[in-house]
Parts: sequence; structure tokens; C-alpha cells
Amino acid sequence: METEISIQIHHILFLFIMILSIGMISGKISILFKIPDVVLFIVAGIIIGQGLQLINEESASLYNQFILVVGAALILFDGGRNIRLSGLKKVWLTVTLLSIPGVMVTIAVIGFAAHYLLGIPYLYAFLLGSIIASTDPASIIPVFKQVKIRPKVRETVESESAFNDATASIMTFTILAIILKEQKFSITSSLFDFFKTAGGGILVGCCLGYLISISVAHLKLGFLRDYTTIAMIVTALSTYLIGDFLDVSGLMATFTAGLIWGNSARFGLHMHDKLNEMGHFSENITVIMRMLIFILLGSQVDFLIIYEYLWQSLGLILLLMFVARPLTVFLSTWPDWKAQWTWKELLFMCWVRETGVIPAALAGVILGMGVKHADIISSVTFMAILLTILIQASTTAYVGRKLGIVENIPSSTKQE
Repeated sequence: METEISIQIHHILFLFIMILSIGMISGKISILFKIPDVVLFIVAGIIIGQGLQLINEESASLYNQFILVVGAALILFDGGRNIRLSGLKKVWLTVTLLSIPGVMVTIAVIGFAAHYLLGIPYLYAFLLGSIIASTDPASIIPVFKQVKIRPKVRETVESESAFNDATASIMTFTILAIILKEQKFSITSSLFDFFKTAGGGILVGCCLGYLISISVAHLKLGFLRDYTTIAMIVTALSTYLIGDFLDVSGLMATFTAGLIWGNSARFGLHMHDKLNEMGHFSENITVIMRMLIFILLGSQVDFLIIYEYLWQSLGLILLLMFVARPLTVFLSTWPDWKAQWTWKELLFMCWVRETGVIPAALAGVILGMGVKHADIISSVTFMAILLTILIQASTTAYVGRKLGIVENIPSSTKQE
């Protein structure tokens, strides 16, 4: 006779086996037809969830929330680990402006538009804007591994996609706190809370990321060198946990820790002999997390809400792609005259802005919390993920070639 605990264990095992099995098949199909894998993960989730009813996991469930948090932390850590500080030196001003004021521009454009198109109060409209404001390292970085874009452009877009995830997450939880009446709205206090949350997350990530990296990379103190990949997971999750516990940005903390790990040689810590091992391990872990997040997201889509707000959602996504993004790019690059951006490079950056993992995770979190209008926000987020990835990620190589910024270089010369 099955106990309640054994039933739950069987449920979790079935959930993971089903998602990972379908995810592997979807991944192979995506390679065959050269389609971004997250699109097929979402479609697979719709089929096995809404269609076949094989998965019926509530967004508020502990399993779902756990997957969203762990997935977001691991993916952001890997995003930070793939950024090189040497490349950031050339474009740091553009990346900073894209990642902070640029995110605010997107939130403002989408927020005001969502208020009028969806008829929801301003705070909830800006909550929607903050959720879909960030771009996605989980879809951008794999595309750039296949398409050799000019290093300056690639490093800028990859860095932005990692930094703005943390910024958008902080803004989401700041607005959420106001909605839940945990704090009163004030521009001064909101700015202070933003920089406190971001700065605290950076501090936690730097300290803990450096300390743990010493244990695996220091010539004398590296007693955990044989467990580098395990220590990497511990770093990603512990920085998030401690940051969240200290009421600062756990996502910024785990991203910063990834940045420390990815540039460990600059701090006198050498992991050269572990680069391939860490790279393969991180790639597999992030693929698993993407499978879990996007297949679950697809299984939870409410088509009645999507149908009800279909045209409004399409209008918002068109504004996101053709108004908010160009405004963000041109306003953020204009002051950085030292970077010497060309029109073709800027047009390419305008086109590359896929919505992905972090917006999916944030939408899942507010659904799980039962926030008012969360169903509308989630449906718009789903549409933004599907359309931006299907339309923009799928055409990145084509647009890059047409604009003449694809370089024909051997893959072996790609910077680790």
C-alpha cells in the first residue's frame, strides 16, 4: 500500500523522467530543423500538459517553485561565468547603460502601453514591464556559439543579457513589494532600495564566490580541486540563498559569483585545467534547467486568457521589439562614443533581444504567489518568450550576415 510520501516521490520521479525524456527528443528535433530548443520545449509542454494531460503541475506547487528558483540561479551563474572582464573594458559604459537605465526604458514603454492595452492598473502594468524587460543569456549564448559575430558586439550583447536579468529581477521584486504593501511607493526610497539590493547582491557574490573559488583553485589552499564542478553548484545556490536571506538580490549575487569564477585568473586563481570539465558540466546543467522551466511553462499555459488578450499581447510584443528595444539601444550607446558603434552593429543589437528563462521564472513566481492579474501577465510573458525566440533567435544568423557583422573564424579560436 502506497503512503502519501511514496506517492509524492513517485510523482516527482515521473515529472522529472517525463520532462527530461521529452526534452531530449525536442532538443534533437531542434538541432535537425535548426530551431531554438526553448521553442520546442514550450510546444512539448503544451502537448503533454494541455493536450495529453500527462503533466498537471500547478505553478504554485513547491516542485514548480523550486525548479524556477534553482534554474534561474544556475543559468545566471553560468551567464556570469561566460563573461570576460577583458572584453567588458571596451564596452563597459554601453553595457552599464543597457543593463540599468535601458531596462527602465523598456519597463516604462511596456508599462504605459500595458495599462492602456490590457486595462490593468499602472503598478501591475509596470510589473509586467519589469518581468519581460530582460534579454536571455540562455538563448543568446548558444546562438553566438554557432554564429561568429564580431567580438565587440557579441561581448556586449552577452554581457547585457546577464546583467539586465539581475536588474529586471530586482525591479520585479521591488514593484511586487509595493503591490503587496510591504513598502510605500517613493522614488527616493525605491532608488535607494534598488541600489541597496543590487549592491548587496554584488557584495555577497564577490565575497562568497571568491572564497569558494579559493578552495578549488588556490595552489596551496585548493583542497576541493577534485570537486570543482560540485563546488560550482554550491557557489551558485549558496550565493542566491544567502543573498535572499540577507534581503538583497540573490540573483545578482549568483551572477556576480559566476563572474568571479569565469575570471578567476585575474584574481590569482587558476582553473585552466578544469575549463573543459566545467564547460561541459555547466552546459548540461543549464540545458536540463531550460527543459524543466520551459516544458513546465508550456504545460501551464492558459489558452483562454491568451485568446482573450491575444491582440493586446501582440501589440505589446511588437512595441517591445520595434519601439522599446531600439530606444534602449540607441539611448544607451549614444553617450559611449569611445566604443565607435556603427549603424549596422546597432541595428543588429536592436534585433537580438530574446525573452527567456528569467522572465519565465519570474512569471511563475508571481503566479505561485497568487498576485492579482498574474494570469494576464503570465500569458503576455509566454507570448513574448515564444515570439521573440521564434522570430528573432531563429533569424540571428541571417540578420548578422545581411548586416555584414558575421566573421568567418575557426571555432577553435573562440575565446574560452
